[in-house]
Amino acid sequence: MDTIDTTVSVRYAETDQMGVVYYANYLVFFEVGRNVYFNSIGSSYVDMEREGVYFPVIESHCVYRHPARYGDNIVIKTAVAGMKPTRVKIVYEILRSKDNLLLAQGYTEHAFMSKEGRPLNISKTHPHVWEKLKKVVS
Repeated sequence: MDTIDTTVSVRYAETDQMGVVYYANYLVFFEVGRNVYFNSIGSSYVDMEREGVYFPVIESHCVYRHPARYGDNIVIKTAVAGMKPTRVKIVYEILRSKDNLLLAQGYTEHAFMSKEGRPLNISKTHPHVWEKLKKVVS
């Protein structure tokens, strides 16, 4: 399972009144990591959508260990944990850069769908996309 690291700096707008990252923003960090991951393997969201393959989040889970704060540099570790022709599971760890403290971890699960919102089995409907993804994530 190849992991891609993405470093971001926590912006003031991502924090709450207590000065820590608002809980929902960790899901935004997951999305940032996911976009960088797919860009790095040569299958960006834009490329996939041009092919007619969309993969909306159908499940998400996040466990919060320690707070991130404004100005912290964080590393989003992203990897594909499993893939079937109809769905993909992506796992994440968010660490504070300066001491590698685990701040949060979780996953998102995505269904492969058409633009019209119909489920796809991409091994049948888009075999070239399936083969490309299989090579990279296995």
